[in-house]
Amino acid sequence: MEANIIKGHFIESIIKEDIKNNKNDGNVVTRFPPEPNGYLHIGHAKSICLNFNMANKFNGKCNLRFDDSNPAKEKQTYIDSIKSTVNWLGFEFGTALFASDYFDRLHDFAVELIKKGKAYVCSLSADDLREYRGTLTEPGKDSPYRERSVEENLSLFARMKTGEFDEGEHTLRAKIDMTSPNINLRDPIIYRVKKASHPRTGNQWCIYPMYDFTHCLSDSLEGITHSLCSLEFEDHRPLYDWTLDALETPCHPQQIEFARMNINYTVLSKRKLQRLVEENHVQGWDDPRLPTLEGMKRRGYTPESIRNFCNIIGVSKKDSRIDTGLLESCLRNDLNEKAPRVMAVLRPLKVTIENYPDDLTEELAARNHPQKEEMGTRMITFSKEIYVEQDDFMENPPKKFFRLSPGREVRLRYAYLITCKDIIKDESGNVKELICTYDSATRGGNAPDGRKVKGTIHWVNANDCINAKVRLYDRLFKDENPEQDKQDLIENLNPGSLEELESCKLEKSLTNAEPENVCQFERLGYFCLDSKDAAKGNPIFNRTVTMRDAWAKLKKK
Repeated sequence: MEANIIKGHFIESIIKEDIKNNKNDGNVVTRFPPEPNGYLHIGHAKSICLNFNMANKFNGKCNLRFDDSNPAKEKQTYIDSIKSTVNWLGFEFGTALFASDYFDRLHDFAVELIKKGKAYVCSLSADDLREYRGTLTEPGKDSPYRERSVEENLSLFARMKTGEFDEGEHTLRAKIDMTSPNINLRDPIIYRVKKASHPRTGNQWCIYPMYDFTHCLSDSLEGITHSLCSLEFEDHRPLYDWTLDALETPCHPQQIEFARMNINYTVLSKRKLQRLVEENHVQGWDDPRLPTLEGMKRRGYTPESIRNFCNIIGVSKKDSRIDTGLLESCLRNDLNEKAPRVMAVLRPLKVTIENYPDDLTEELAARNHPQKEEMGTRMITFSKEIYVEQDDFMENPPKKFFRLSPGREVRLRYAYLITCKDIIKDESGNVKELICTYDSATRGGNAPDGRKVKGTIHWVNANDCINAKVRLYDRLFKDENPEQDKQDLIENLNPGSLEELESCKLEKSLTNAEPENVCQFERLGYFCLDSKDAAKGNPIFNRTVTMRDAWAKLKKK
């Protein structure tokens, strides 16, 4: 894990200086605080890596704390997925914590604010609240309920707690400054009535704290020293500090903001991802085209590649858009080292070797990794009938085409040199079979007479290969920035983001493939068995990533 720790950045410098000055007694405690109302995506991975790695680097700890203060949107399935995903990324968090663990304490803090004259129950409707709040250029105005007595506010808040009022009838607001240029300080709502069953507390509560109130107090109760947030919370920091200063809290954590992750050809807005799922533009939250970590895991991404990606992009205060090719490069680099090699033919073309014995099947040794002898070898079979890729044959090839064509000799990987002698076409004139001959003296692929053969192609034995469906995933959107020029997100979807190939031919070693165990289909890319739709006798493989960045090559052209 040490190699994947995020490289030096301004947050690390702040923490080092704090330790040097013995701030927080030299302790470092961070937290990752997701709301369990959806699945984590690659943007969350940056925050996970940052918070856990800063704690690990300075011998501190990082809490996984769920901000479960909105029961209308939260589900246990999201909680389970988030826990599993954080572990999958390679981080340990001990016992998960929840904002709901502090509901009693948060309620007491709200009562304390009321008693100090710093909070009041407001009876404005939602529409009136918006009108009274003002705009970015115009100040707000005081609620007519702002000067309620402490006693009346305590009574109304208690009645809110017992369920006497309907949703929206009353809210509890902090009393700060309705003329503040920071709209977050204009008497923000800190509690509202919400009559919904909570995943953990059931129907015990019918009032729930708002995020800005919950977050800073949860940080304080947990002894967080450095509360690392994405940049959109910068304008919320004055409210974070005001709340902690207004109350008798265990400590006052320091909120530090960093830029969010933005990646080309995708969106990282939970709301927009939800639209894609709910309108069935993708096949669920774990669709391998989505940037959700569940989808990336299903596609075959490795936690090491994601951690390395987060390390490379670093941490800054400035928003930027990252080329998705960098993420794919991190994945290729990781898989190139660890993924075993196999052979598969995605668009099969039958080859009959006419001078090969009809009843003979040979076993040939194939290396599982060309640079790693420790990964060993496997046995593959060879017979009179094989399959090759359709793209590895051209009837009238251009000058630098070194694969199969009439009269041309090529090398079959691990097997023999073969020469194309004849072509069989169907009624439409499409090539459906090649008739070839082989040189029996070239077993292993080398000619005893020293003749040079430029082309080497992959193949599978037609007599014992397995049939499989293969899904070729590409980028979900056509444009680098799907949200530019205010165009509709759906209009920018890439119609070629998924291509499904039936009756692909795979070497028989893949009969026992396990989901998420990525292998390289030689010359084609990296693939893994789908963890959701594949079944015994019905193998389905997902393309994790191509061998090289085809999009970059197209852009250069």
